[in-house]
Amino acid sequence: MRFARKRLTQRLKHRALAIGAAALVLPLAAGVAGSAVASAAPAHTAPSRTVQSGGYDELWVPSSMGNIKVQVQWAARGGNAALYLLDGLRARNDANAWSFETNAMDQYKNDNITLVMPVGGESSFYSDWYAPSNFNGQQITYKWETFLTQELPNFLANYGVSPTNNAVLGLSMGGSAALTLAAYHRDQFKFAGSLSGYLNISAPGMREAIRVAMLDAGRFNVDSMWGPPWSPSWLRNDPFVFAPRLQGLSMYISSASGLPGEYDQPRAPIDYYNTANGMGLEALALVNTRAFQIRMNSLGIPATYSFPSNGTHSWPYWSAELWKARGQILDTMNAW
Repeated sequence: MRFARKRLTQRLKHRALAIGAAALVLPLAAGVAGSAVASAAPAHTAPSRTVQSGGYDELWVPSSMGNIKVQVQWAARGGNAALYLLDGLRARNDANAWSFETNAMDQYKNDNITLVMPVGGESSFYSDWYAPSNFNGQQITYKWETFLTQELPNFLANYGVSPTNNAVLGLSMGGSAALTLAAYHRDQFKFAGSLSGYLNISAPGMREAIRVAMLDAGRFNVDSMWGPPWSPSWLRNDPFVFAPRLQGLSMYISSASGLPGEYDQPRAPIDYYNTANGMGLEALALVNTRAFQIRMNSLGIPATYSFPSNGTHSWPYWSAELWKARGQILDTMNAW
């Protein structure tokens, strides 16, 4: 199928960081910077009908963070399965990038699975934070894990979406988070997918890279999220460390080589700059993902892996990987 080429814009700019002997860039995800939580709006308190069949809605879901906007494409035939699609580090506060940077909704519009696309969460790693970020004047404490595993599924249950028949997939920051959410909430998630995720957070240089990346993306302080580098929260959120918890979970794990591919055709100087950034980001994701694969193999835990020979850290490649994962997702969720 055809995927529209989209140029990376200056939204991907970030600082370079040296890791080991190789100069690798920071693990930022594509997307436009925006405030972390969607602005307040009247929340839907009751569904218009119990079971939704096809169509698209934008819901405002109550949470401890305030009302959170969630974009929803309902299962074509009223099925109760849901696929949560998680955004990247620079998640916007007006729309989830899966809804406009990819054709995800077209891919699944005829399938019996609801797409759930939460909006907001810039630099959050979709975690429950210790405190508001004290570098940027953040007013609330992120509680994204609580939202995605308690408040949102309970809300969607009013619309006929099962709280226990879910899949979760994300890119970059969202890829790491997808595995974390599934690992600690196995009663909710039957499938998890990571596209260009950072799955070996304890590797040398990674904690420093995440710290600087979050400062660059909204001036967020990582100490407010997982505490100082010696905090146990870092280990709790590292897929390499919690890998044994993934036994028996259906997984799709992908990262490309970082070499430019069919969707990388730079023309202007900014295009070349952004392509170079995307190359470095994907190379770092590949190192992390390969290390995670070795760890999983040592534990005898199977997963589906995809390592395209070409591809950078950009949306057209993630859209293509979502399509490649579609069959496994629908099989696991019994959602054809």
